[in-house]
Amino acid sequence: MDFQPILDLLEKNGQAHILDHVRRLSPEKREVFCRNLSTLNLPLAFRLYQKFSRQKGSSAHLPNIEPAFVISTPRTPEEIQRRQEAFRLGESLIRGNQIAVLIVAGGQGTRLGFPGPKGFFPISPVKKKPLFQLFAESIQALSTRYRARIPLLVMTSRENREETETFFQSRDFFGLGKDQIHFFSQGMLPTLTPGGKLILGDETSLLANPDGHGGSLKALHESGLAGRLRGQGISEIFYCQVDNPLAKIADPAFIGCHRQEGADISTKVVRRQNLEEKVGIYGMVNGKPAIIEYSDFSPEDYRSLDENGSIRYWAGNIAIHLISLSFVDRLNRQGFALPYHRAVKEVEGLGPTGGNETMAGWKFESFVFDSIPLAQKSCCLEVVREEEFAPVKNQTGIDSPDTARRAMTDLFRRWLEYAGVQVPPGAQVEVSPLFALDQEELAGKLKGKKVVIQEDTYFG
Repeated sequence: MDFQPILDLLEKNGQAHILDHVRRLSPEKREVFCRNLSTLNLPLAFRLYQKFSRQKGSSAHLPNIEPAFVISTPRTPEEIQRRQEAFRLGESLIRGNQIAVLIVAGGQGTRLGFPGPKGFFPISPVKKKPLFQLFAESIQALSTRYRARIPLLVMTSRENREETETFFQSRDFFGLGKDQIHFFSQGMLPTLTPGGKLILGDETSLLANPDGHGGSLKALHESGLAGRLRGQGISEIFYCQVDNPLAKIADPAFIGCHRQEGADISTKVVRRQNLEEKVGIYGMVNGKPAIIEYSDFSPEDYRSLDENGSIRYWAGNIAIHLISLSFVDRLNRQGFALPYHRAVKEVEGLGPTGGNETMAGWKFESFVFDSIPLAQKSCCLEVVREEEFAPVKNQTGIDSPDTARRAMTDLFRRWLEYAGVQVPPGAQVEVSPLFALDQEELAGKLKGKKVVIQEDTYFG
């Protein structure tokens, strides 16, 4: 393989320190280093550096932000009937083998104090099932209910792909067929210093970072997986991140609303709990639907109330989407269409003396929700936080394993009480997706049975 064009690119972009490092390597290590370089999109990284280095000061405040239309939780008979119609439509699409599930799982459990990929984290309240198992069991239960074949797509990072595949293999793919699960990796982009210099990660590679969850739409296309799914008749992708154990996988009502609206991409939102909750907002920017970071609002706007005294910008993004494969194709047809963002973080890399040093680094990443303004039509659905959103992000406090397990237990408690079962205060209960996917199915299975809840009770 001819590595000279890569070396020329480094020289052209002022990376003499990297070229000096390459010259000092043995021929064998030099080849490894250059091969690793060839897997990174260096031209894109240099273009992004030039773009962001030209920006002076903070970015301009987004103009003309307004609330967007959201399909609210149904209350009137007409809304209930419309949601039931959507549910039945969604069920027909699942039965027709048109739905795949994408779990974005490139992250590690570092913030949780967990030594491994976040999808391995044991989260369920009684059995301590890992996050991946909950999603896989939901897919297995849906496949059985609708006699359908639902592919599971797992987007990893290059760092954790092999470990993730081994984990699934060691658990016999959690009851799914081996050929039903597709692993693919998101792209990596080099990290640069604020002065535009590449950073050595180790002797034979640069420091690089995953290209963001928006990279899932790029990797789907570039891996050829999107094309293979279309060939199998798949038309829509249910998207969620691995850290939300309450995510209602391939929710038929959500799928049906997406199809009723003829949307390219649909989004689930929950109501903000209070004026101080910091979350991305589904709203309108210059007349187009978008997710707006809370930091892009003025403090006054973010805390503003409407004429009824309710939170004006209430629609909090929970990172659950339905995305049409035809839209994924359009986003990649003439080069990847999503914009990149810069994050300035402390990073650790090799310094000039060969030892590890902590320094400022520029990371570039894309966000999947930035596809919403590019859609011809989008849809947004309000859901109940207590039923669908309990993220696991922090080791303690809010959005921690404790709060997620409490939310799961509370949800299962409500299901059991709906079925006429009394749950003692403080009891831990867990309902496997393989036993029941919702409270109606649980009530049907428990009808006529005497159920006594112990301190820890599992239905599986």
